[in-house]
Amino acid sequence: MTADLHDIGGAPVVIGAGVAGLMTALHLAPQPVVLLCRTPMGTEASSTLAQGGIAASLGADDSPELHLADTLAAGDGLCDEAMVRRVVEAIPRAIDGIISLGASFDRTLDGALLLGLEAAHSRRRIVHAAGHATGRELLRVLVPAVRRTRSITVLEGIDVLRLIVSAGGIVGVVAARHDGVVALPTRRVVLATGGVGGLFCDTTNPLTSFGQGLALAACAGAELADLEFVQFHPTALETAHRPMPLVSEAVRGEGAILVDEHGRRFLSGVPGGELASRDVVARAVFAQLEAGNRVFLDARQCLGPKFAKRFPAIEAACRQAGIDPAVEPIPVRPAAHYHMGGVAVNAEGRSSVAGLWACGEVACTGLHGANRLASNSLAEAIATAVWVAESVAGTGAGWQWSRLPTIAPLRPDPSSIRRLASNALGIVRNGNKLREAITTLLPIAVGGHAAADPALVAMLIAIAGLRREESRGSHCRSDFPGREAAARPSRLTLCTAFETAVAHRWLASAGSS
Repeated sequence: MTADLHDIGGAPVVIGAGVAGLMTALHLAPQPVVLLCRTPMGTEASSTLAQGGIAASLGADDSPELHLADTLAAGDGLCDEAMVRRVVEAIPRAIDGIISLGASFDRTLDGALLLGLEAAHSRRRIVHAAGHATGRELLRVLVPAVRRTRSITVLEGIDVLRLIVSAGGIVGVVAARHDGVVALPTRRVVLATGGVGGLFCDTTNPLTSFGQGLALAACAGAELADLEFVQFHPTALETAHRPMPLVSEAVRGEGAILVDEHGRRFLSGVPGGELASRDVVARAVFAQLEAGNRVFLDARQCLGPKFAKRFPAIEAACRQAGIDPAVEPIPVRPAAHYHMGGVAVNAEGRSSVAGLWACGEVACTGLHGANRLASNSLAEAIATAVWVAESVAGTGAGWQWSRLPTIAPLRPDPSSIRRLASNALGIVRNGNKLREAITTLLPIAVGGHAAADPALVAMLIAIAGLRREESRGSHCRSDFPGREAAARPSRLTLCTAFETAVAHRWLASAGSS
């Protein structure tokens, strides 16, 4: 369908066309909904790159209680147990729904779903497609399903730049397209914009995924949560290509080991070894790199000539980099991969701003806590999209403005701040670097140029990181290596963030004068 952009009849607007956005739109049918995406559907979403799979307790030796326990352990004390329980109990049934849409998952010879093992899971419970192309398979079935659903209006080539708020609630969306800026009147918006990996030099995410949804929510006055928790995948293929090809955790699940350039296995003394939680493995790899060593993932003994059949896309990426993983170890390094923090939402995906929901990686539901358990991200998107859609559908369209302002900031570009963000917000942080980053980012964030929104998101993460004076999960402070006994999830708004940033900038200028 096509639409008059100036009159969408108050239909809800979903921003983002990854798994979370597509499924939310599908679950809203037959209610009319407008789906906005900056590129053609399925071409530039983190979901496309998702290799790990979907975590679900489907094995005879497994249960939602065991999945719950593993998720809570990985979350390092900051998970919302009620939300974790709700997701792990819902996801087995949700997978049946995905299969009914036509998704094809890996199966054993007798036809049962083939369940893989990934880091910090106590059971084989990862459902994969083509070994490591689960996200691509989901989009393969979801994109056509959305296109043939008449109640969904898809608008591609749209950059959403601001949410319009009046009397404490959403009243519209301001966006840019090829022929200028447009405004869409709506009182219901769902953010499904993905993560923040595009802020970093080394990332497995699309470079445009810099946290635009967080900037939109923050400028609308929404509360944000746990922004300091950024997960770095320990085994991205060391190459000049960006985003970096991911060497899936499933390879380590098959027995691959991490070694230095001398062939020494440096995780042999760590509980869980290569399948310890991602924060532990990422810091171990980072330490080796900081010491001047190179790091390799060695799959020669466990897979060898079977590598290409088991992981064809990873093998192809390795071959493109001049590596044959059947006979050579694979050079790897950590890369920004997933954001546990996001827009603070309740069990229905509602934010603190009336008319604004969030779903998928941009949302902070409490499922992941301080460190996401492997393959819980797609599980979260699939499970929560249903609840978000039900909540949106149950909320009236309300009164609509006939005219909305169409003044908007420039299209965002994070390229100029990537090095700064990488240095200050990386695997190991410290207070001095975080303070320096905050004072540097503040004038950029309010400067009105293309780097403003990326600088704002990076500044918010830095402030959250500075406030958490401990090391927990994916957040590691070299100046606060211990854990607080009574640490809680963190909350932040744009107002409190600016107060903090201005104070630090004033202190920095006073100290230098």
